[in-house]
Amino acid sequence: MIELRSDTFTLPTPAMLAAITEAALGDDVYGEDPTVCSLEKLASHKLGKQAACLMPSGTMANLTSIMAHCPRGTKVLVGNESDIYIYEAGGASICGGVIYEPVPTQPDGTLRIEDLEQALAEDNDDPQFALPSLICLENTHNRCGGTVLSLSYLEQVQHFAQTHLLPVHIDGARIFHAALALGKSAAEIASYATSVQFCLSKGLSAPIGSMVVGDASFIDRVRRIRKMLGGGMRQAGIIAAAGIIALEQMVDRLVEDHIHARRFAEGLLQHPEIQINLETVQTNIVIFRVASTAFDRQKFISLAHEHGLNLSSSGHERIRAVFHYGITTRDVDTALEIIDAVLKNLRRCPPPGNTS
Repeated sequence: MIELRSDTFTLPTPAMLAAITEAALGDDVYGEDPTVCSLEKLASHKLGKQAACLMPSGTMANLTSIMAHCPRGTKVLVGNESDIYIYEAGGASICGGVIYEPVPTQPDGTLRIEDLEQALAEDNDDPQFALPSLICLENTHNRCGGTVLSLSYLEQVQHFAQTHLLPVHIDGARIFHAALALGKSAAEIASYATSVQFCLSKGLSAPIGSMVVGDASFIDRVRRIRKMLGGGMRQAGIIAAAGIIALEQMVDRLVEDHIHARRFAEGLLQHPEIQINLETVQTNIVIFRVASTAFDRQKFISLAHEHGLNLSSSGHERIRAVFHYGITTRDVDTALEIIDAVLKNLRRCPPPGNTS
């Protein structure tokens, strides 16, 4: 089976498995796991921040960050197509008493400064409105197809946030993809944000874990909230060991995923039934539509699975393919062959009532 539903399906490398078995361990809740301490030091250095905290998941990483930034009863400005808003179960509201203010997401993943301004203007001294306390961005942007926020845009948001005395948090689950696409370091991207979370368990291929980075006092608050949410781990060096390998050995190879995504997207263009915007294919995610009344999205995904290709739905009648460690050029070409076969099948067998 060619697995393109997500880069969370990556398996740890042999070097990761070896590191796990050899990791020096201690109790991380006491701050005494040496491997966790090494990972956190490495992560903060890579992102150019003072400190870092290991998290079990990206969802908890974003949640603890929002809760550390935002007093109860305030609001966080988030994109209406962001993972934080759509896929993270409303945790900031449920656990932190923080209100989500959805801001329109542009096709390139940006939130327009004018829309952020409008979201703040609604508060104008009216005690009925919650006060804003944080702006969240997503880089790369998942539901926009892995698009990358430019440094000039990040600078604009940083300036806007500073003018309004607001911190900025970046959900950088795939921030190293963004860095490679821009030809910059992850630290340069992170310099425009107060805090960042990134995933070890997606393109970087570690089996578990995400990191939160920021200044030391912020990370102290994050660590306390992590404990409250049940994320305090004991001999977590078995997780951290793989994370160290991920950061030391798996960043540069992400460019392979970008090449594979582009190859796949260009192959899809050969089919008139498929709609795809190549401008959004900037990293390892490809989002497309099967644009014909003769084709049902779920039927398409189901038939692809039967032929040995796993794809996922991405909202708005779209289909997503994500490229990652373990996917070869041959897999990409085979995936395109499978899609060709599925389209031919659907052309021969249109849905009942369709005579086109």
